[in-house]
Amino acid sequence: MANRTAPFAPFEWMIAWRYLRARRAEGGVSVMTWISLIGITLAVFALIATLAVRAGFRAEFVDTILGANAHVTVYSTVHVTEDGQTSRAITDYREMAERLRAVPGVTRVAPLVRGQVMAAGRGRNAGVEVYGISPADLATIPRVADAQESSGDIADFPQGIAIGSGVARELGVGVGDRIRLISPDGVKTPFGTSPRVNAYEVVYIFTAGRYDIDRTRAYLPFAEAQSFFNSEGAADELEVMVENPERVDDMAPALIRAGGERVLLWTWRDASGSFLRALDVEDNVMFIILSILVLIAAMNIVSGLIMLVKNKGRDIGILRTMGLTEGAVLRVFFICGASVGLIGTGAGVVLGCLFAIYIDPIFSAVNYVAGGGVWDPSIRGIYDLPAKLQGRDVASAVMLSLGLSFVVTIFPARRAARMNPVEALRYE
Repeated sequence: MANRTAPFAPFEWMIAWRYLRARRAEGGVSVMTWISLIGITLAVFALIATLAVRAGFRAEFVDTILGANAHVTVYSTVHVTEDGQTSRAITDYREMAERLRAVPGVTRVAPLVRGQVMAAGRGRNAGVEVYGISPADLATIPRVADAQESSGDIADFPQGIAIGSGVARELGVGVGDRIRLISPDGVKTPFGTSPRVNAYEVVYIFTAGRYDIDRTRAYLPFAEAQSFFNSEGAADELEVMVENPERVDDMAPALIRAGGERVLLWTWRDASGSFLRALDVEDNVMFIILSILVLIAAMNIVSGLIMLVKNKGRDIGILRTMGLTEGAVLRVFFICGASVGLIGTGAGVVLGCLFAIYIDPIFSAVNYVAGGGVWDPSIRGIYDLPAKLQGRDVASAVMLSLGLSFVVTIFPARRAARMNPVEALRYE
């Protein structure tokens, strides 16, 4: 009985390599190989680049939410005050804050006074949302205290007002300038309520990284905000920060028990849940579309192998008459197709990773060539196009590309293996 060679023997690799290096007279096969290789490379590059941008955008969006907003906001239900008025103010905010701080997993609780006012400076007006907060609590907000860009000193916050860079740009003011806050719900007189107008010095300007935050937000010292909004002795809400924001829903029952019967919770997921769900749907759709693109690129391998099998019919017949088995012929052509998929996938991974790593200079170059304005933060919400390279995204792209490349290669390889050597040599 003749000795059988092991699968994927060296001579099989040698034959496959010679077939991939088609002679000049067989230029059509060589061209199809290059087309297949470039197609796989570009498809994998597009898939990895898209997944990286998607992951970066989501991470940046969530980070700006968690870095400049409460993880959980605690409100009070509507109740009747001693003078018969309905109110949602929290008068026992100090005691409630202490109870909430005792909940395991809570890192910070800050009473807030909030109100929407008109800001005026240098003849310009802008609508802003004012947050009354203590200086110590303001210093613990990451995207404000450790802003991307800032001017002034946050330590001077007790003597003035802190505003977002978008508000400063809209009003044309800088650190040291004074702005006026105008509230329609101001001083109560016998003739009705008159607007309240107070002037404050701008002591700190921050860029949180979110256009809507920088464009509308301002911070006042807590006691000053209480006086300005007629909320002496009360807070409008309590801002709660937790150790693990992703599991904030699991902490809700404990926070409700600590807050009392009349509290309402509004988590960061409640505020941005619809947008995050839309991102998830978009992610899935984009992955499916780009997977189809990889499949189309892999089908080029089939076309190239079919042409290769047709051109190598005489060689196949000779190899079969010399004793080469069907399995060996199948493996030869499988190596041809799989090698194209493997090399194309590797090149695509390299290009995709380089794109994610150097996205900032690439985007700057594109923006320069386009004359600027490629990325509008007022629409996108963030200032730059982010990219976050994740191992699982690269692995999914590699497995998808290699899997499709290997599967589609089997069919033309089987056709070559089942070719009748007599028929292949009859007309040679």
